[in-house]
Amino acid sequence: MITPKIGFIVYGVHKDGLNDPMGTPFIDDELIFNAKTALHHAGIDLVEYEIIIASKEEAKNCFAKFKKMDDVDAVILFSGTWVWAAHLIGAIRDFSFSGKGIVLWTNPGSQGWRPVGGLVMQGALKEVGIPHRYVYGSYDDPEEISRIVSYCRACHERSRLNMSTIGAFGGRGMGQTCGVADPSQWMKVFGVDIDSRDTTELLNKAKEITGKEIEDARARIQPFFENTIPADEISGRSIRLYLAIKKILNKEQWDFYTIQSFPGMADDYSATCFAQSMMLNDGVGTSTLSDFNTAMTVKLLTDLSTEPVYYGDLQHIDKSTNEIKIIGDGACPPSLAGSAGPAGFAEHGIPTEGEAGGLSVKLTCKPGEGILARLGRNKGEFEMAIARCTIFEPGKEDLEKRQLECGIPFWPHAFVNAHCDMDELTEAWNNEYAVLGYGNHLYNDLAAFCEIMGIKAILL
Repeated sequence: MITPKIGFIVYGVHKDGLNDPMGTPFIDDELIFNAKTALHHAGIDLVEYEIIIASKEEAKNCFAKFKKMDDVDAVILFSGTWVWAAHLIGAIRDFSFSGKGIVLWTNPGSQGWRPVGGLVMQGALKEVGIPHRYVYGSYDDPEEISRIVSYCRACHERSRLNMSTIGAFGGRGMGQTCGVADPSQWMKVFGVDIDSRDTTELLNKAKEITGKEIEDARARIQPFFENTIPADEISGRSIRLYLAIKKILNKEQWDFYTIQSFPGMADDYSATCFAQSMMLNDGVGTSTLSDFNTAMTVKLLTDLSTEPVYYGDLQHIDKSTNEIKIIGDGACPPSLAGSAGPAGFAEHGIPTEGEAGGLSVKLTCKPGEGILARLGRNKGEFEMAIARCTIFEPGKEDLEKRQLECGIPFWPHAFVNAHCDMDELTEAWNNEYAVLGYGNHLYNDLAAFCEIMGIKAILL
């Protein structure tokens, strides 16, 4: 999981030990300490500004410092007491042009007149039109801290995407219309460049992999699987393809990628599902069929979660039970295997897809809490559907029967219960793929990301 680096600024006119008429300091130092401690415990790397700001000169110096810090993703403006908004707004406006995020945070309470300072600044930011998130909540309320942290993580992810590159191997796969990308739109919205290569270099690089490299890779891969990696030519090609992708990503400095898979490479050399599985396991955002929208969703969830990410078809949706089966075509990170179906090997290849064969991963995803999501476009504009879900494992006596239902039991399965209205889910969904991420926090993180990026979030 990412750790955002955030500036922490306390503001208020009545500072430096000034007391109210009853002899109580306007600024509550203990409250500030507790607030910072709560943020540290929630996974925020704080850069604390050394003084409480109130004047125009103090604000200029403070925000100039954070504006120049490339590794700072956002600032938290903590209301210490009331303030003259005109003294801060000019410096905040200038800071906002850096693209860094802004959070206004007020802890409730009458002492110190903190709500006044928070609301007058929120009004100023609204008046001028400066994007921000306002949080009125206590440091000891996990939900309120989550609202701050999710926004900060989203700001970090925006910074991380900026000036990154997604690579594409080959062209559009399986005639997908809902996965194509407009390079200018991706640069405008995300700051991401789209680069591409045909599969010739990938194929040549795979053939150049040495026997020693394959032997080393087998030793590293084997612990993720319960059965021995097959020692045949098909398996060797699958491993070669995985290593070749890693080499080209490193050479081209691509941050994530998508691959056509079939028609093409999977028919001529090897199915890509094993390579995709291991790249996901390595924490690299990717997708098949040159589906850029799925690749972006995988990238976001990979960065925001502590677990690898799985993408696959919404193969069956049961509206009566809110159950969904997600079945990918042989690609799933093996470390997601649960006790009901530990990771094993199968051979990919059906008559219309991947006739060259290749290793695929067979498993049942482990239980947990998470989300289903996918970025897509509606009339050319980005939107993201997001739903909470619980991943579960069928009992061992039912698992084989459930795997046989789809007709391809050896592909990886995830069984989930979606926590939403299923008619709304099917109406909102924008592709056959769903991206599964583990972690309750991902729902709010993605919603915050959509907020700061100007993307419509469909929160199911």
